[in-house]
Amino acid sequence: MSYETVLFERQGHVAVITMNRPESLNAVNSTMWRELGEALEAFSQENDLWVGVLTGAGEKAFCAGADLKEVAAGGFKLTEQMRQWGFAGIVRHHVPKPLIAAVNGYALGGGTEIALACDLVVASEEAVFGLPEVKRGIVAGGGGLLRLPRQVPVKIAMYAILTGEPLSAEEAARWGLVNQVVPKGQVRDAALAIAHKIAENAPVAVRVSKEGVYRSLDTSLDFPADAWVINEELIMRVMASEDAKEGPRAFAERRKPVWKGR
Repeated sequence: MSYETVLFERQGHVAVITMNRPESLNAVNSTMWRELGEALEAFSQENDLWVGVLTGAGEKAFCAGADLKEVAAGGFKLTEQMRQWGFAGIVRHHVPKPLIAAVNGYALGGGTEIALACDLVVASEEAVFGLPEVKRGIVAGGGGLLRLPRQVPVKIAMYAILTGEPLSAEEAARWGLVNQVVPKGQVRDAALAIAHKIAENAPVAVRVSKEGVYRSLDTSLDFPADAWVINEELIMRVMASEDAKEGPRAFAERRKPVWKGR
């Protein structure tokens, strides 16, 4: 696929999507907003792609947030579809497959919000996260206020949100915002290693597992047992798949399963 501000690569069952505006620290302008949303939609709909890695071009930045030059010149030019996808085409965009952020440098403002929208995060030891919006008289409206307190302890989130002070990769990992910190230059390979490990598993089961986690996060386990209702629905869906039959068969025959993704 050919885009102006985004690169889209395939590595087996893994899609690598790169925000490609290194001269602007991969800041999001209108074109990137639309193209990243389109790339994520293509990834979601392609049956043979099971896991995605999202990163930024260059070594300085994953994404420095919104393109303030475009904002100052009159703001983003948004279609209705772009509005539905949310900032950068991702923060409100339902992606049913696992998405790993490979954070190779600065992830500030909208850049942190993009990472928060991913399921896993691998970061360079030089990566920096932060929501500095209050320093500029605005708020982290691209999901920062909503997702950060769900992914780290509330008081840690409140400090970051109210002071606008950044978090190092080490601090982000300590509080659970980052899964793995690796040396500079190794973040893409580390994210791909996790992606390929996930892609070894049954894609239907992986997708349903992701759905089950997010759908049940804010529901009760026992009184009432709403989470169990969701769990039962998803189990039935998986057990009806061809992959659910292939897994036990391959185990019994002592061979590697051949997943069909259905």
